[in-house]
Amino acid sequence: MTETTLRQWLLTDAPASRRQARLSSLYKGWLSLRGNSMTMLGLGILVLLVLVALFAPLLAPHDPFEQDLMGRLLPIGAEGHLLGTDSLGRDILSRLIYGSRITLYIVALVALIAPLAGLLVGTVAGYTGGWVDVVLMRLTDVFLAFPRLVLALAFVAALGAGIENAVLAISLTAWPPYARIARAETLTIRNSDFIAAIRLQGAGAGRIIVKHIWPLCISSLIVRVTLDMAGIILAAAGLGFLGLGAQPPSPEWGAMISEGRRFILDHWWVATIPGLAIFTVSLAFNLLGDGLRDVLDPKDGGNQ
Repeated sequence: MTETTLRQWLLTDAPASRRQARLSSLYKGWLSLRGNSMTMLGLGILVLLVLVALFAPLLAPHDPFEQDLMGRLLPIGAEGHLLGTDSLGRDILSRLIYGSRITLYIVALVALIAPLAGLLVGTVAGYTGGWVDVVLMRLTDVFLAFPRLVLALAFVAALGAGIENAVLAISLTAWPPYARIARAETLTIRNSDFIAAIRLQGAGAGRIIVKHIWPLCISSLIVRVTLDMAGIILAAAGLGFLGLGAQPPSPEWGAMISEGRRFILDHWWVATIPGLAIFTVSLAFNLLGDGLRDVLDPKDGGNQ
């Protein structure tokens, strides 16, 4: 199949199979994303972040944990250190590169745990209704009543400091918005004709929720997850800044800012550079999230 024929096959208005319809939808969504320069900028930054994390040992010019007290607080570009050194003489660029692995680790785990928990709670509440809906939604309201970072601090204080506990704490505070979205979608879907037909065929509640309601909620959750990533990164950095996230000598960006804040007036680069890294990645997720919202939910995107 030539490139022109493949393009025509993907852009057809009358797909001959479910597979063709799915691939056509994905291709049209990609074309829409590709036409948004800001979304592509965000995607490019995130792809670069993933590549940097994957090839960190090859890209890092120095050992991120190697200390050199004779070369502490060197300015940008001094003695082969492109971004300078910190208070213990460790190369900031190398620590940034290895820190990208921690950032992606936190983002990936939270993006798996929180939406899944929210999807389960929201769809069960919306489909079941009655007292189950009341109990689950009041529980959701309790979590929503507290600021995310404050609640995460409480969980980490109870669980203990560490990156795994930080991920768990952030996940426990991040799931309620996904539950709200999933419940709203389920309430719209559960009384539709095709759900009634599936129910008449003998399908149980579990099968209907997993096989037919979950797939229709995924697009809304993907958009919300992407837009929430910036907040998740900031929450992780906040916990690291307070010493409750990744522990020294781990090169976590929030912990790097905390370590450099003592020198912010005379040696600004120690805290500013990891801060700029957090800002850049957060901005990239927001740009990508805006583009995905326009593709997956055009009506919502147009109303923003």
